[in-house]
Amino acid sequence: MIVTTKELFKHAYGKYAIGAYNINNLEQTVGLFRGNLGKVASNEEKVDNAKSAPFIVQISRGARGYSDKRFLEAMIRTAEEVFPEVIFAVHLDHGTEEACYDCIDSGFYSSVMIDASHHEFAENVAITKKVVERAHDKGIVVEAELGQLGGVEEDIVGSVCLTDPGQAAEFVEKSGCDSLAVAIGTSHGAYKFSGKQGLRFDVLEKIQAAVPKDFPLVMHGSSSVPKEWVDRINNAGGQLGASSGVAEDQYLPAAKLGVCKINIDTDGRLVWCAIHRESFRDDPKNFDLRPPGKTFMAAYAEYITHKNSVLGSAGQLESVRKSLG
Repeated sequence: MIVTTKELFKHAYGKYAIGAYNINNLEQTVGLFRGNLGKVASNEEKVDNAKSAPFIVQISRGARGYSDKRFLEAMIRTAEEVFPEVIFAVHLDHGTEEACYDCIDSGFYSSVMIDASHHEFAENVAITKKVVERAHDKGIVVEAELGQLGGVEEDIVGSVCLTDPGQAAEFVEKSGCDSLAVAIGTSHGAYKFSGKQGLRFDVLEKIQAAVPKDFPLVMHGSSSVPKEWVDRINNAGGQLGASSGVAEDQYLPAAKLGVCKINIDTDGRLVWCAIHRESFRDDPKNFDLRPPGKTFMAAYAEYITHKNSVLGSAGQLESVRKSLG
């Protein structure tokens, strides 16, 4: 069942965060849907209620451009039929104004993100407001961003600029957005922190206090970049170096402070990279793409169930279903 992020956030607020996972291909799609039902193995039929979770499928502009965007939409609709128990939102990640309008008009997306954070405050408000008006006319919700993360996302190189709490309150009021991605120390990619840096909970607390009551906040650039997967990649010929991410024990404290959606993209790429590098190393005679694909789907499904456990969303699926009536 496809729902809006607004419906999911209402249930999650202050209790847990919902995983927002980027996909680009069939294997990621299947692994994602299986993982959110606790069905790690391909032959599992029964939903594991203790592990099942609501989730958000994120599609970036890069994913839409990787092949014809209709392939992704068709795969998601097919996955919804194959896994009828799921409850999820379909979300455009880091959209331009043009991309947002295209997704709004498609009739497929339930949520879009307009990222005008690289513009001055007033222009960011103006662009976001236009997208909000068009989206709300069709019952679609809008995520916006204020402040800038480090790293690279699509074609934009971010320089760190933490979200100002006072501006956040003004931005929400003037733009009419439904959720706000805030910069509290994370960055995109596999190289987020050095030393013992982490989330700026002091800034997050001030933002939560400044915006309207129960207003959902979003964390981008929140992959944990697990050492296990980095080591597996490097042991199979990779060269990732001193990569690091958001400590998983910081997810729930952030959720308690109003973060309802946590974006995870890099971790999925690490799992993909490790599985395929190991396949090439361990079975160099193989030229069939399906064996490593099957291994990846199971590994990614297992990783999704793990991620949901640390986000607090595991076991919430049936409660969400009841809340939707």
